[in-house]
Amino acid sequence: MSEAAEQVRAVLDRMGAPPALAPSLLSVLGPHAASGLDADPWLLLRLPQVSVEQADYCARRHLGDRARPDDPRRSGALAAHVLRRAAARGHTAVEDKRLITMVGGLGVPDPSAAVAAAEEREDIVLFESTDDTDDDFDPAEGGVPEVPDPERHYALPDVGRSEQRLGEQLLRLIGGNDPIMDSATAGETVEAATGTYGFTLTDATREALVTATLRPVTVLRHGPSSLPELARAVLCLHMIAQDSRVGLAVAAPTAQAAAALQQAVAELVPEPPVRVVSLAALLERAPFESGLVVLTEAMSVGAARASELVSSCTDGAHLVLCADPHQAPSASPGQVAIDVATSRTAHVARLGEGPADPIAELAAGVAAGEVPDVQAPGREVVRVSASSAEEAAHRAVQLVTDSFPRALGIDPEHAQVVTAREEGPAGAQALNAAFKERLNPGRGFGSGDRVMTASGDQGYLRGFAEGSAVVELADGTRTTVPDPASLRHAWAVPVAAAHGGLWPAVAVVLPPETPVSRPQVYTALTRATRHVSLVDATGGALEPGVRENASLERTTRLVSVLREG
Repeated sequence: MSEAAEQVRAVLDRMGAPPALAPSLLSVLGPHAASGLDADPWLLLRLPQVSVEQADYCARRHLGDRARPDDPRRSGALAAHVLRRAAARGHTAVEDKRLITMVGGLGVPDPSAAVAAAEEREDIVLFESTDDTDDDFDPAEGGVPEVPDPERHYALPDVGRSEQRLGEQLLRLIGGNDPIMDSATAGETVEAATGTYGFTLTDATREALVTATLRPVTVLRHGPSSLPELARAVLCLHMIAQDSRVGLAVAAPTAQAAAALQQAVAELVPEPPVRVVSLAALLERAPFESGLVVLTEAMSVGAARASELVSSCTDGAHLVLCADPHQAPSASPGQVAIDVATSRTAHVARLGEGPADPIAELAAGVAAGEVPDVQAPGREVVRVSASSAEEAAHRAVQLVTDSFPRALGIDPEHAQVVTAREEGPAGAQALNAAFKERLNPGRGFGSGDRVMTASGDQGYLRGFAEGSAVVELADGTRTTVPDPASLRHAWAVPVAAAHGGLWPAVAVVLPPETPVSRPQVYTALTRATRHVSLVDATGGALEPGVRENASLERTTRLVSVLREG
């Protein structure tokens, strides 16, 4: 263990905190973590697993009578803590009055002063914006329009600045506004592509491709059965980029989704002229000169990652965000595709849908607020009832290790368990322990384990080299993970972690007391391309949850940033 880690452990020991927190604190606070923590024990709140009560206890142990409820260090830390909790729920910002109320709810004597203290320490940042959309003002009537008071939002520095930068970089692209081709030439090129590659397109997709050619930023909406049509669209965009000599880059959020789309393209053209890569792989080449950049499964990409992508686009590039609006927002803060479409600063088009298979039919029903019984002659959809979390976990393991290979010919490596919980008997942690014992026994992490990296990509652990882990991803490439402690087992993952991935077979597990929502269930179901088994242990809560909990609201600033630009 390093000297810095030992110093942090010593401070933690004096304040009665678990020494195991030392590596995480070093990662968050940097090399001077020990001295910083010694001077301010409420820095413990930088870790999501530490509660306010635990931080207060450690502060009293460490500071004695100097640990007071009105201590500016405590007040400022609590203001930032509220924003970190909000960011964990996907919000990029919190309105100023609401933040003051939430801080006051933690027992802070002067919440306004607490917010000011956190801002002064630059633990939080203030953003002001005026979204002036006074459509009722008539200049013919004389006078001047009223200028609304600015909206004031606080955000964590990294989250808020990423979203601000994303908006500014999108405006840079939107300001270019030079078409890649004129509409007639684009239509002719699309027609030529369908003839060259031997497929047909829906009229909606034809129009959407022309829109992407003409407009600098396009949100291309689609539904649950769009993967084959998206593959056809990618081939058409390749010919557009080739004929106009602008270059094409196509990325998916994860290696799994990239491999699924690449396979769909290969089913149309045995030797595809275009390669779909993961977003991480694309960003490794940043900045890139492609004049046409396509991001699929865009609903799963948060503001920070989207900011990296857009900032890497060259001036004049056209950006296409392919998104299914019925999916849940990203696991990280933001709702980029929704906000870009809502802002009306970009263009929105619709990808055509192919024939609805049973999975798409089930997902479409969920999108409409129902959980229909669908006909699945090829066993594309199976519903499994479970009376308890333990039974649900047993069913999930049985499905992946026995039923899928035997009945469907889908091996465990091509299947994924998506659960609505992280903890509990049917949560991701317990399920991964069961799969580890069944598929690759041993303690800790070992070669052959299915793992997820910090970037959200899945693969198989192939060994360790010089303190780093080597992971083979779904597309066959290998990546080095410098911090093996950041890996997690991934035979089973929560819905948020599955977002952006696609697998041939998926077992969706809904344990008892799951807070069921429509976007959550829809997102889980649409991770499957061939088969989905829905293991329902909610005790009747599935249908009303899908019917009544229609959306997952988030507070973001991207719409205001785009409209102000």
